Amino acid sequence: MSVERTAAAAETEALGARLASELDPGDVVLIAGALGSGKTTLVRGACRALGVAEPVQSPTFAIGRRYAGRVPVSHLDLFRLDALEREEPGLLDDYLTPDAVAFVEWPGGSAGGIELEPATGGRVIRIELRHAGGDRREVEVRR
Repeated sequence: MSVERTAAAAETEALGARLASELDPGDVVLIAGALGSGKTTLVRGACRALGVAEPVQSPTFAIGRRYAGRVPVSHLDLFRLDALEREEPGLLDDYLTPDAVAFVEWPGGSAGGIELEPATGGRVIRIELRHAGGDRREVEVRR
């Protein structure tokens, strides 16, 4: 486990870019944190480092987005979900694939009731962002 500190959105994006340099297809990054803690900002930096040129926005209402980069990149936001059992089977299958790097915001859903353990063959990396006053963030990374 490591803890990083950022003092601005640009630093959170840069941290995302550094983390992306360690990722391989099949890896899944589970990102937790309060609203406005910088989850999408971190993902945006990682996506840029992975070669994504299009705008990266939170997929809260779409559940997920797929981006073309040097490898396919999936970006999910499970905030609106309470439990995967209540959703259509296979809802996440097109996003959590062995050929892509996947970033999952709110991996436990809004109520923390989702148990997401992706089986893509890659590593699962857990990140938690915490507000540290103003634009500062504390970012815990568990590899």
